Amino acid sequence: MSVATSLALRVLGAAATVAFLMVGFTPLPQALTRWMTRVDPLRPAEAIVVLAGAGVRGDGELTDVSLRRTIHGIQLYHRNLAPLLVLSGPVSQAGYVEAEVRRALATACGVAPTAILTVSRGRTTWDEGMIIGDLLRQRAIGRIVLVADGEGMGRAAAVFAKRGFDVIAAPTETPSLDGPPEGRLDELRRVAMELLAWLYYRASGYI
Repeated sequence: MSVATSLALRVLGAAATVAFLMVGFTPLPQALTRWMTRVDPLRPAEAIVVLAGAGVRGDGELTDVSLRRTIHGIQLYHRNLAPLLVLSGPVSQAGYVEAEVRRALATACGVAPTAILTVSRGRTTWDEGMIIGDLLRQRAIGRIVLVADGEGMGRAAAVFAKRGFDVIAAPTETPSLDGPPEGRLDELRRVAMELLAWLYYRASGYI
């Protein structure tokens, strides 16, 4: 191995170590998430739209992401921000429909069944924008409160805005990442995936 090659490998190793320390032991991932998050002042709308969130586990319970979004949507409904709660979510491999599991939770939390609209056909944010958008247009709805996670809110809001909706972004709170570095590394992974998704949606003309 040449001296130049050995030096390059040492530099690369040092850079990788520094990058790991910055991601795993500093607030960098949270800072990137905050930078990507769109949050709007809350105001009355005609519907609260809760996008799908990683589905349902094998035991029939909502995943943590889906549960956070659902609870947030229910809270917004009880704040009288809109008379209609739209719950999205497709069927899981085990046969559970996320939207219907969410409906059961919402009714148990005091949301009137007549105030809930479930959508179980979309598997991507673009699908949800098209399917939910059509259903809301049939009801002459133009302003929505949109619920998604922080890092994906900008893209999700842009999808619905392109369909002509006045979007009020109401992202869920990012869970605390205090503790082992794995949580911060996972957050950075989600941010990186969201950046790639944003670029793909832009290139495809979805937003």
